[in-house]
Amino acid sequence: MNLEYELKYHQIEENYWWFQARRDMVFRLIQDLHLPTSAAILEIGCSGGPLLQRLRGAGYSALTGIDVSEAGIAVAQQRGIPNVSCMDGAQLGFADASFDLVIASDVLEHIEDEAQALREWARVLRPGGQLLVFVPAFPFLWGKHDEVNQHFRRYTKSQLAQGLVGAGLRVERGSYWNVGLFFPTAAVRLLKRVLPADNKPAKDDFFATPPLLNKLLSGFITAENQLLQRLNAPVGVSVFALARKLPAA
Repeated sequence: MNLEYELKYHQIEENYWWFQARRDMVFRLIQDLHLPTSAAILEIGCSGGPLLQRLRGAGYSALTGIDVSEAGIAVAQQRGIPNVSCMDGAQLGFADASFDLVIASDVLEHIEDEAQALREWARVLRPGGQLLVFVPAFPFLWGKHDEVNQHFRRYTKSQLAQGLVGAGLRVERGSYWNVGLFFPTAAVRLLKRVLPADNKPAKDDFFATPPLLNKLLSGFITAENQLLQRLNAPVGVSVFALARKLPAA
């Protein structure tokens, strides 16, 4: 991600509807794991730390955050979030079996060597520990948003599961996320492919939203999140998986 967009994301991630709704889903999935509040949790790609703040507010005490962005870590530190540092998500500076839960939301698609990253994430998990991953869904949805954000790929549920299994993890759940916006997003992305190409600079999809619209979109997807706690969706703009590191035989 270039510096211009990196700084933009750190500015909007706390209140923008997309980030609010995704954090809500991640938090719900973590709550459903019923981990003790002393569980060691690592967030890869913590950015300015809004998820860590929410987890800390819920009583979790052993939190660690890393991000490749120095600007993001600086924001987290300014917010008073402890134990955050700048680190490459594919080269973790932690000992084996350090964490009970590793979270990576929209990180894996930014890493060229997917297999290396997943092996590292599995390595730092304790036996029985779990990995929660969110990534953009469906290669056919590829667009300028992916180019601006320097993505290497988008995923189907089966492709994500294949990568996790290849890293020695057992997939316990997989689902698509953000179903309500899948069809309009697909229509726009596919329409752009048949229209004459324009020469405008590539832009991301994070458009400015008035406060009321921002609240409505966040509320719409949050309501959907309640259903996705119990049901798996067949389509969505993103895909997530929960995988477990098996204890040694």
